Amino acid sequence: MYQEDVPQDDDMNAGVPEIVYAVDKDGRYVTVQSVGWRPKNIANSQAWEIIEEDVIAEIQLIKAGKRSPLAYHMAKNLMDAGLMSSYAGLPRWRVKRHLKSKIFKRLAPEILQRYADIFGVSVEQLHQVPDIHSLKQDDDR
Repeated sequence: MYQEDVPQDDDMNAGVPEIVYAVDKDGRYVTVQSVGWRPKNIANSQAWEIIEEDVIAEIQLIKAGKRSPLAYHMAKNLMDAGLMSSYAGLPRWRVKRHLKSKIFKRLAPEILQRYADIFGVSVEQLHQVPDIHSLKQDDDR
């Protein structure tokens, strides 16, 4: 794409530019600021809606006692058991067990601290899950 053809569709980026590569008049690659491209912004918006639905589904399972709060933090941070396993230095099967509410409640403080450190929260915050309504209110702002 040429420098003058870089899209400037200010849709989702709220005026915050991103850097893209384009070809200048001399045929060299240069960096150019763009405030967005409508198709990309739509795709990103749809992807974030799906992620939000996944987070809400996890919260519902946690409130029903079928999942542990770890599931919320993993969904919020776009992590699956394999990725969490590599970050925590634990086997995948153990991470999957820790997603069960009854098992999570009995975890050793050292394991809880390890998870809390990964998410950058305290152990107390690791146990907390927001209300679904508060998530939807944050989106309306």
